[in-house]
Amino acid sequence: MLRAEDSVRVRELIRQVCRDSDVEILKGHISKEHVHLFVSILPQLTISRFVQRLKGKSSYRLLQEFANLRKVYWRRHVWARGYFCCSSGNVTDEVIKEYIEHQYHEDDTDFRVEGEGP
Repeated sequence: MLRAEDSVRVRELIRQVCRDSDVEILKGHISKEHVHLFVSILPQLTISRFVQRLKGKSSYRLLQEFANLRKVYWRRHVWARGYFCCSSGNVTDEVIKEYIEHQYHEDDTDFRVEGEGP
């Protein structure tokens, strides 16, 4: 369970990992319990490697920075083991963006955090 201030930091960390990996975030949404990301990834970077890097780096930093998370996730696993991934070939990019867009409304239209104030 992420608090609003934790979620804002998660977004920053995800953006940093994406920049470092040459991954473009097309849309995103962070809620208390999960993250939606619609990204454009280079073909030489495998999805599994990217998700491993994203979860690993963000988990490490979050546990360093937030004592409340260390108390809850004392075994050093912030994220669930699995993830869901699919390509946008079966639907248009616009359909995916619209789905993520309607998860929540706030100022940061490309990567939203649920519960974040204006």
